[in-house]
Amino acid sequence: MRYNKIRKMDISNGPGVRVSIFVQGCTFNCPNCFNPETHDFKGGKEFIDETINHILELANNPQIKGLSILGGEPLHPQNIEGVTKLAKAFKEKYPAKNIWVWSGFLYDNLVGSEIFNYIDVLVDGQYKDELHNFLLQYRGSSNQRVIDIPSTLKNKKVTLLEGITN
Repeated sequence: MRYNKIRKMDISNGPGVRVSIFVQGCTFNCPNCFNPETHDFKGGKEFIDETINHILELANNPQIKGLSILGGEPLHPQNIEGVTKLAKAFKEKYPAKNIWVWSGFLYDNLVGSEIFNYIDVLVDGQYKDELHNFLLQYRGSSNQRVIDIPSTLKNKKVTLLEGITN
């Protein structure tokens, strides 16, 4: 796996101040994607154990409310193993902080993935330019869902995160 960048204090990708990592590589190539520089799987930097340690160090700050994992495509088969390793390490070290993941893949097609043992929110669905809406929270188009993963696993059906503006 490779990554494009890490933001040590991000206020635009999830609630509160967060650490964010943008993984490298995506095959969706959504028209007007906000991050086209992350599409090439060969771009960016190598994701290694020191990358995880760096993210964990950045999050060791009471101002940091959680970790955001974006892309590129974090749940692409070439990335999901590294993303799962990161999410597991983060949740073990910071169980009270939340993890948000953005993916073009639908939750329904990923049921049973180990990643869901560690993340709190999944914003799923490909960005669709014709459904773009500036008023939406944490997503760019109205087809995308902000899913409460612990509630979804408990209820055994997709449960949207409460309090999100539609």
